[in-house]
Parts: sequence; structure tokens; C-alpha cells
Amino acid sequence: MGIASLVLGIVSIVIGVFSAGSLGWIGAIIGIIGIVLAIQAKKIPEQAGTAQAGFICSIIGTVLCLLTYIACVACVGCLAVLA
Repeated sequence: MGIASLVLGIVSIVIGVFSAGSLGWIGAIIGIIGIVLAIQAKKIPEQAGTAQAGFICSIIGTVLCLLTYIACVACVGCLAVLA
């Protein structure tokens, strides 16, 4: 589970950086799943280091995806007001 949380965290970071906000909600969901898996994997002593890295990456990815998604929604809202 530690490696899975790390992979999901990295995927959510990649989605947050390269999707320009349009797929931010998908990256946030993937990041939240990564956080849950990391919390479960921290209970296994052999996977504690990988779980910690997955936890950190998942939090960063979730926050990044949500921020870009909110910014994208705000830009679309501003454009709608101007039209």
C-alpha cells in the first residue's frame, strides 16, 4: 500500500501541473485515495518510509489540483461576467 500511495501522489502532482485546472477534480480524488492508502500503510513498519513519502506527495498533489481547479473555475466565472 505504501508504493501505491506514492504512485497515486506522483500521479496527482503530474495531473495538477499539466492539466491546467481542467482535470483538477480527478487529481484531487486520486490524491485523497493516496492519502488514505498512506495512512493505512503507516501501520505496517516495513512500509513506513514509503508511506510517509506517499502521504506527502498525495497532500501536495491534492492541494495543487484543488488550487488549479479553483483558479480555473474563477477564470471561467470572470469570463462569464464579462460576456
